[in-house]
Formats: sequence, C-alpha cells, structure tokens
Amino acid sequence: MMNCLQSWPEPVTRVQSLAASGIQAIPERYIKSPSHRPLLNDDVQEVNVPVIDFQNLFSGDRGLREEALCCVHNACREWGFFQVVNHGVNHELMKRTCEVWHEFFNLPLEVKQEYANTPATYEGYGSRVGVEKGASLDWSDYFFLHFMPLSLVNKNKWPAIPASCRELVAEYGSEVVRLCGKLMKVFSMNLGLQEDSLLNAFGGEENVGACLRVNYYPKCPQPDLTLGLSQHSDPGGMTLLLPDENVAGLQVRRKGSWLTVNPIPNAFIINIGDQIQVLSNAIYQSVEHRVIVNSNKDRLSLALFYNPKSDLLLEPCKELLTKDQPALYKPMTFDEYRLTIRIKGPCGKKQVESLKSPGQCN
Repeated sequence: MMNCLQSWPEPVTRVQSLAASGIQAIPERYIKSPSHRPLLNDDVQEVNVPVIDFQNLFSGDRGLREEALCCVHNACREWGFFQVVNHGVNHELMKRTCEVWHEFFNLPLEVKQEYANTPATYEGYGSRVGVEKGASLDWSDYFFLHFMPLSLVNKNKWPAIPASCRELVAEYGSEVVRLCGKLMKVFSMNLGLQEDSLLNAFGGEENVGACLRVNYYPKCPQPDLTLGLSQHSDPGGMTLLLPDENVAGLQVRRKGSWLTVNPIPNAFIINIGDQIQVLSNAIYQSVEHRVIVNSNKDRLSLALFYNPKSDLLLEPCKELLTKDQPALYKPMTFDEYRLTIRIKGPCGKKQVESLKSPGQCN
C-alpha cells in the first residue's frame, strides 16, 4: 500500500541543525498562515485537564472505583484528554528513558543520519510527516519506532547509541503498552460493553499496533510564527504522552479556544484517537491538539500510539447502535485511514469527519 511513499519529495532539513546555526529568522517553509499561528506569552490560557488517580479504577473500595470510572468517562466525552497519576509505570524508568533520548538528539548529525527514515514506514529519524512537495513544515525532529505487533519490530532500527537506549526503550514500551491494555478495559466498561470488546475490535492483544514517536522541539527564534506540530487529532486508537514537565508545549482545542496543558510531574497525558471515536460511535471524542515551541528552551516528549491491527475493518460497535443512534461512520481499515495523513500531513479533524456515513454529516 505504501509503495507510492518510498522517498521524500525534496531534501530533508534537520530542524535541530537550523536552530543550532544561530538563525534569527525561520525559513518561510516553517511560517504558518496567520489563522494557524499560536498566541504566546500573556495571551496563553493554561488549563489543568482532568486528572485521574489510576489505582482508584481498580480499588476494592466501590465508591472510589465508581468515582474514578465516572471521571474517565466524562473526560473521554467532554475533553478527549486526561492525565493519569499512580499509573504503575516506574517513575525512574520514565526519567531514564527521557534522558537517553536527550542524549540521542545531542549526538553528531552524521550519527543520527544513519537512522534517517523514509515515508514508507516512518521508522527512524525524521523531520517531516506529509510527502506533498512544498508543504508547510513543523519546527520539530523526531524518532519513530515500532513495538507491536512483533512482526514489525526490528531493534536494529532502534538507536544503538547511547548504549542503554534499546534496553530502556524496550522496557518502557512494555510497561506503557500494559497500561494501554488496562485503559482499553476501562473504556469498554464505561461504554457498557464487555471489558475486552474494544481490545478485540483492535485485533486482540497479539495483534494491536504500538509505536513510539519521540518528539524533539528545538528552541525557535520566532515561536509566534510556527508550530512544533500542526493541529490534528491522532489517527489511531489512543496516545499516551510523556510530556516535558519543565517546558509546556501541548495545546488542546476546547470550545474554539487553544489551551496550554499544565503537565503534572510523573503523569501521562492520555488522549482519545480517531479509531476509538469511530468504535464508540462518537460517544468518545478525539480532540484537536497542537504543539507550540519555545524561544529559550528545547523540549522533548514521548508519544506512545496504541492502534488497531492495520488491515481490520473498523466501524461503530453494534452494541452501541439503536434506531435513534445509527452508525455515524462507514467501515474502513486503519491502513486506509492513515494513508491520507501520510500524504498530506496533519489536517485538524477533517479526516475523521470525512468518514461519516451519507446523511450523518452535520
């Protein structure tokens, strides 16, 4: 399917190298249209997205458990985002994994270039998403790699330097994927489904997809003109983001306004992806978000994407459909769905809205 995307349409510029060159003005390719530029400084509205104490979701205290389940349900309906604390992933592991990626991005360019990616899989070291020639670019570099299914995992494509990178990434991925599986059960129960319903719709534990994108946002001389990542909703199932707790950057769109998320130390930010919006028949909503950049500080974050098996047809769960609430979305595989994004790059929520069945569009 990806044969049309074997190479980038033009030479790739590493944003970190641009930033390190001492430029005072960013190249035109990175300047966003006025309507897409961020508000910065005094105009930024900061927000605390809902915070869930994850251990309460499995508490023996029925009151605590039901309150936590209700909080997750409301966050998925109203926000599409929430933070989890007491999630069971080792805090020291989280810290060390971030540190090793900082070390990777600070390696000489020629070392990182050995892992340069192509649009065919995105796996490796990259600096752009869409393949349309002349497209507007984001102020970021990244490293993308696969955890699951095992048939896609090739650790030779993971950085061999620093020496601890592969081991830390494998351990981190294992713990975070386990957390995703627990969240899928919580979402299923809250929707009134069997606890394994959403996971089974994704292809079951052995077939789900999981991949890591490490985002590196270099400091930028004109942060008011560009974005680290353009506005989009995540195309897959859900995303677990380990943000930089010292440098805010994630913004979510809520009621027409862009709000900057205040990250909590040692918390994950969870966001609903388009495929869970489809499966839940829009009871749960994916939400547009974007990343702003900083004039004084670099920023690094780890995004773990938890996705359905790529060739399975996904459509709203039959148990959630009624005469008054028919299926909003036509069936489509995840492979088909993400191809558009791989060609055009991030595009708000246009992609998921385009799936709506005839007669269901607003």
